[in-house]
Amino acid sequence: MRILAELAVLGEEGSVNKMILLVEDNPDDEALTLRAVKKHMPHGIVVARDGAEALDFLFGTGRFAGRDLSVSPLLVLLDLKLPKVNGLEVLRRIRGDARTRVIPVVVFTSSTEEQDILDCYSLGANSYIRKPVDYNQFCADMKQVMTYWLAVNQLPPQRNCCSG
Repeated sequence: MRILAELAVLGEEGSVNKMILLVEDNPDDEALTLRAVKKHMPHGIVVARDGAEALDFLFGTGRFAGRDLSVSPLLVLLDLKLPKVNGLEVLRRIRGDARTRVIPVVVFTSSTEEQDILDCYSLGANSYIRKPVDYNQFCADMKQVMTYWLAVNQLPPQRNCCSG
């Protein structure tokens, strides 16, 4: 996982405290998302390539023990089909912990299964978006997601939501 070094590259200066967590195991989808997101937002991006990494980052465990948990993502972009811990379980744990419960989670996946959609909303996903195959549509969708969740929507205050 690339973290603070990537934040300096992908975010504007001073944006290390404002970040998105992208949880994506497919390198092509990761690259597309990073390219599309960078065009439309000044925030840093943390990439977790499996569900276990995402949970370790969010809760300051494993290799992220000692991470400053007062800095939490403004938004989680979550794929469902992940190695180690699947996206539904990541969502369940995010919503099951008071420290992370209010972080907006947008499921961004290729799954077209109705049960996945139902499960995601039942577990508290804020949005469910199917990844478009067309690059231009992918970029347009990411622009809308970033505009809505980071500019239009009123996010909860950043008050150490992930700290002890």
